Amino acid sequence: MNYIGSKYSLLDFLETTIADVTGYHNGDNYIFADLFSGTGIVGQTYKAKGCSVISNDIQYYSYVLSKHYIENTPELNSELLSYFNNLEPVEGFIYNNYCEGSGSGRNYFTNYNGKKCDAIRIELECLKDNKIDSHTYYYYLASLINSIDKYANTASVYGAFLKKIKKSAQKDFKLELLPVINGTAGKAYNQDINRLIRDIKGDVLYLDPPYNSRQYCSNYHVLETIARYDNPVLSGKTGLRDSSDQKSLFCSKRTVCNAFDDLIRHSDFKYIFLSYNNEGLMSLDTIKDIMSQYGKYSFYTKEYKRFKADKETNRNIAASSTTEYLHCLIKQ
Repeated sequence: MNYIGSKYSLLDFLETTIADVTGYHNGDNYIFADLFSGTGIVGQTYKAKGCSVISNDIQYYSYVLSKHYIENTPELNSELLSYFNNLEPVEGFIYNNYCEGSGSGRNYFTNYNGKKCDAIRIELECLKDNKIDSHTYYYYLASLINSIDKYANTASVYGAFLKKIKKSAQKDFKLELLPVINGTAGKAYNQDINRLIRDIKGDVLYLDPPYNSRQYCSNYHVLETIARYDNPVLSGKTGLRDSSDQKSLFCSKRTVCNAFDDLIRHSDFKYIFLSYNNEGLMSLDTIKDIMSQYGKYSFYTKEYKRFKADKETNRNIAASSTTEYLHCLIKQ
């Protein structure tokens, strides 16, 4: 998924730095926590390395992805793929609220793709009760979320839809299964991180909080609704759901510093790593001051290209790259 803040392009930097600081290497059986998991790419990487992974995100669609990537292990039933792809399209919640043909005025998916998404989502919920186990359920639901995102008629995020159907969104939807990662089955959570941190412990804690005021619940609200399929009341031109219980304290300059200090203070992990760039709500000095209170602090940097959700000609940003800081704390 093309996801704001994804660390896919920075994995080498993260892995190398974490190994250098901790002395841990592939095959070492330690507990790794990825508590702003997003698409789960960092947790997936460390599960494949042999770690027991704890994953968390306040967004439910992210939780679903980690329920599969982190908790599932081979072998899973892939025989249902043809069955789901051959289902007849259905006019369900996605079609009725996110497709132009329904009269909703929204153009997130073609009419056909919205109906196919509905058909698979409805059938998956029917099978959940007594035909498939929870591992299979999250396998296919995570795969649906990942697959449908490729057909979205957006500029990468769901804050708005495009007026005309772009080329990639015109293709007929086809469900594709996600890979199943071999390794120790971990644990995925869908909680407020400052509450969860009081109940878990481990060896390495990796934190990748939002850097700015953009709330993920607004940028990915359509995926949240597909994941929950809870028929929410929608509002506005873009069909936002009520996400007041998912607003992150890390997206507000007024609350971020206290929330971060609380998180570090209550973390029961020897090594803590924070990904944050030079344009974030917290200044680099603030981060250093907070982390230094609790042990030995250091940091590493890496230049990388910024996330782009639309064409470069439409943007009014001077720099094409930004500096990623990996702040490190050996807690004492």
